[in-house]
Amino acid sequence: MQLTAFALNCSLKASGDKEKSSTDRLLADLLAALVPHGVKGEIVRSLDHDIKAGVLSDMGKGDDWPKLRRKILAADIFVLGLPIWLGQPSSVAKRVLERMDAFLDETDGQGRMPAAGKVALVAIVGNEDGAHHCHAACFQALNDVGFTIPANSGIYWVGEAMGDVNYIDLPETPEKVAAAIEMTASNAAHLAGLLKGEAYPGVLR
Repeated sequence: MQLTAFALNCSLKASGDKEKSSTDRLLADLLAALVPHGVKGEIVRSLDHDIKAGVLSDMGKGDDWPKLRRKILAADIFVLGLPIWLGQPSSVAKRVLERMDAFLDETDGQGRMPAAGKVALVAIVGNEDGAHHCHAACFQALNDVGFTIPANSGIYWVGEAMGDVNYIDLPETPEKVAAAIEMTASNAAHLAGLLKGEAYPGVLR
C-alpha cells in the first residue's frame, strides 16, 4: 500500500534565508526513515506562504492556507516540524494549529472531522529544554482536530543548555535520535496503513 506524508516546516526562516534550517534536517531524516515503509513524503516551508491569521479554512484574498490545507488532508501522515523559542512552539507552528481550529466545525455526516483517519507526528529542534512541553501542546491540539497520534511519535533534538550548536551543525545524527526516528517512522506507517484500510466509523446514527 502506497502511503504519503506531508511535512510542514514551521521554522522562523524562509527557504530563501542564508541560514540553514535544523528543522528541515530533522524532517528530512524522518521522511528518509519512512521510505522503507512505503511512504513517499514532501517538506514545505510555512514562511514561503502567506498564512493569514484566523481560525477559518479560508481567510480570503491572498491567503495561502487553503492550498496547504489540501496537501495536509491529502496525505496519510502529517508532520508538524518546529523549533523551540522561549520554551514554546514557534509562533509559525501556533498559527498553523490555529488555522486547523476550523476542522472542529467541518464534520461529515458521521461527525468526523477532516483529519479523521490521518496520522500526525511532531518533530522538534532547539537549543533549550522544552521539547516535552512543546510536544504536549502540539499533540493535544492535533488530537483535538481529529488527527490520530501513534505511539512514540514525538521526535526531538535539543542541544546543550546555553550552547550554540544546532542540529544542522552535527556531523551525524546522534544514535538515540536516529533510533527514535526509526521507531516513529515504523509506528506511523503501520498506523496510517491500518487507518487507510479501514476508516473510523464515526457516530453511527
